[in-house]
Amino acid sequence: MPTRPQDPSGEIVPSHHTLLEALNISHPILQAPMAGVSTPALAAAVTRAGGLGALGLGASSVEQARKSIHQTRALTNGPFQVNVFCHAPAVPDPAREARWIEHLRPHFERFQAALPTTLKEIYPSFIGNQAMLQMLLEERPAVVSFHFGLPDPTWVQQFRAAGTITLATATSLAEAREIEAAGVDFIVAQGVEAGGHRGVFEPQEAADALGTFALVRLLSSHSHLPIIAAGGIMDGQGIRAALDLGAVGVQMGTAFILCPESSASAAYRAELSSEKAWHTGITAALSGRPARGIINEMHAVLAGADHPDDPLPDYPVAYDAAKQLHAAASRQGNHGYAAHWAGQGAPLARALPAGELVATLVQEWQAAYSR
Repeated sequence: MPTRPQDPSGEIVPSHHTLLEALNISHPILQAPMAGVSTPALAAAVTRAGGLGALGLGASSVEQARKSIHQTRALTNGPFQVNVFCHAPAVPDPAREARWIEHLRPHFERFQAALPTTLKEIYPSFIGNQAMLQMLLEERPAVVSFHFGLPDPTWVQQFRAAGTITLATATSLAEAREIEAAGVDFIVAQGVEAGGHRGVFEPQEAADALGTFALVRLLSSHSHLPIIAAGGIMDGQGIRAALDLGAVGVQMGTAFILCPESSASAAYRAELSSEKAWHTGITAALSGRPARGIINEMHAVLAGADHPDDPLPDYPVAYDAAKQLHAAASRQGNHGYAAHWAGQGAPLARALPAGELVATLVQEWQAAYSR
């Protein structure tokens, strides 16, 4: 494979070999963590195929996270990534939460479901979570990645001292600069095309909404850290394009959802395999943070003339309401309130075993260069 040429300053621009050597993998393909969809079986299959598998631990307790790491290690001796959420811990606001519950009343009543009386912070942030930090330092996964922000820089240094590579998601140059200052090893440049939650540090501020390729060029031109491209990359041609624009690797999520090793539900798989996959949108209605998924009835909750004036409850408190509403709807066979996260490349998803998908991606990538 071609390596990166020199830039105008005479410095060598990092090639994909930078990533392969650091992570001890064969191909510059990372499976996105995807909390709620990733499994030890999926992570292990991707790693065995020469990529980097991943576990999304953002919604896991310490005990659940440790169990997932052990299960993955039982399936592979290779490296894999674990991902944690670094959002600002939720601030309880009973009045604001009550107003949001009231806004959802017609949707609960549609399914003859009782309104929630309170909403909970259904899982904690990694920020300040000493128990999770200690467990990860004990388990020493090959890679730890941060989404929604960054932990204390001293924590990053503790991972480095333990021999763990760190990644962090950036959606803007300002976030990338914070990541570099914190001592993280790689930046995951998440374009607006990406499925699932946007990795923005401050969700209440106006986002740049940069596309993947524009973001990769911007960050690779202004950051000293190697860049991993994420968002809308579904095949070998997309991998080549990302590497040609300055990335050292790609992170792919939606591409792996239809793999039999993922935990995606039958309804999720059916929608991703249908014409609905052509229509994705970003909404905060599900969780309180902007996230891209297949457009459904939950996306409409924040649209129209009755849009609530108050900000939504903090993430993930708002998610508690959405999950309860989805549970009520799904009991009656309605999946229109589900979090079916998917990127703009969703129609290109393929229902292949994960190892076969990685091999196919590599073949396509190599063929793209030969053309």
